Amino acid sequence: MNNLSSFTALDSNPLSKPRSLGPHHHGPIHLQRPRNVVVCSVKPSVAPPSSLRVSGSPNQGLSRIESLTQVSGVLGCQWGDEGKGKLVDILAQHFDIVARCQGGANAGHTIYNAEGKKFALHLVPSGILNEETLCVIGNGVVVHLPGLFKEIDGLESNGVSCKGRILVSDRAHLLFDFHQVVDGLREYELAKSFIGTTKRGIGPCYSNKVIRNGIRVSDLRHMDTFPQKLDLLLSDAASRFQGFDYGPHVLKEEVEKYKRFAERLEPFIADTVHVVNEAISEKKKILVEGGQATMLDIDFGTYPFVTSSSPSAGGICTGLGIAPRVLGDLVGVVKAYTTRVGSGPFPTEILGKGGDLLRFAGQEFGTTTGRPRRCGWLDIAALKYCCQINGFSSLNLTKLDVLSDLPEIQLGVAYKQIDGTPIKSFPADLRDLEQLKVEYEVLPGWKSDISSVRNYSDLPKAARQYVERIEELVGIPVHYIGVGPGRDALIYK
Repeated sequence: MNNLSSFTALDSNPLSKPRSLGPHHHGPIHLQRPRNVVVCSVKPSVAPPSSLRVSGSPNQGLSRIESLTQVSGVLGCQWGDEGKGKLVDILAQHFDIVARCQGGANAGHTIYNAEGKKFALHLVPSGILNEETLCVIGNGVVVHLPGLFKEIDGLESNGVSCKGRILVSDRAHLLFDFHQVVDGLREYELAKSFIGTTKRGIGPCYSNKVIRNGIRVSDLRHMDTFPQKLDLLLSDAASRFQGFDYGPHVLKEEVEKYKRFAERLEPFIADTVHVVNEAISEKKKILVEGGQATMLDIDFGTYPFVTSSSPSAGGICTGLGIAPRVLGDLVGVVKAYTTRVGSGPFPTEILGKGGDLLRFAGQEFGTTTGRPRRCGWLDIAALKYCCQINGFSSLNLTKLDVLSDLPEIQLGVAYKQIDGTPIKSFPADLRDLEQLKVEYEVLPGWKSDISSVRNYSDLPKAARQYVERIEELVGIPVHYIGVGPGRDALIYK
């Protein structure tokens, strides 16, 4: 059971009365929202249309997975950290290839093996625990070699063989340690306007890629020209940032280090565009694992508080070199509530101790950074926007068990302007996002532990009402429901 039993309310309405959180909490808690004025409406849960309703059965899971198309994808629907890695790990048993197509070590996917051992992956695709799966790091990924080798060493030391099972695109760009330094220096420059990046060097590396002076994996095969290319990057960083230390000794050390890296990486390097397209022609099954999520998309997210790649469906084609027509089922992964790390708008955020309680119940701390995640109610308006962009065929609702002790649960169902005018689409303007009102529906909680439930029909009625209300509001069926971190803690609907 999650430690929320004394949690009588997570009310984000600034007009609400102070609430006591029980005998273990001293004094009333004010859950104030300085930015967003909230309008709450109470509406009973309504069963979804029959076309969305799927009854559970012992064979439901296998049939769900086997019905997925030859090329399928798992993408995040919020601001990342939705639990994509777990679903990928489970689905990977039925796919020949699992591929990453964008991002870098800013992704943090936590998975568990059959014995319950925890693995935190950042670059290696989450299919690595399945022995028959080939893992591909595509051309759209930025690769930090020290981090990649550390992950591989950690997997090997825990009995997970990586030899011959990981391919790195020769077109992928290399992310150097200096990119991480530049990331931190730039955040320092921005001061109060900082983005809140993971400081993993992702933005600076993609910047070099876009201005066309980046270094790619294939360049490691040409050590005669590698030093000049690296010198250009380091000199540029030194001229731009006063605190960046660079001299001939730094270049010499880096070149020597990357000579060793090049030798070690060589067996992993491949033309993954050819490999993946050959696999498609041979009717092999390919699962694409997205990093981050649509609300962090460089084009569609809450810009500039976004990542530097395209974690939405379009990034699959550009990040792997496959045609749009081969893409089939896309599963959107969404938490039963909402979290985000770093700065930026968060319309349904719960401030104060209410957010703290949800954070600790869900262990909402970043896999990559360890930073506490901001927490709030499920934002249906943002979810519908993500579904529209990606065309999801189904959803994976994760961490439903975290809400188990709440007496009532709110759903942010719509946005309105200050004067009450409905907002029909997700705003691009940050000022609009900061000023809008969120309209909520309040649903009853189920007040019972669901972590051992494995059949949808065995969930409490209120939990099923919550799931089905989400389906009705977004118009997409929920096929997978997470009720715990373990591999088996998944309900197929």
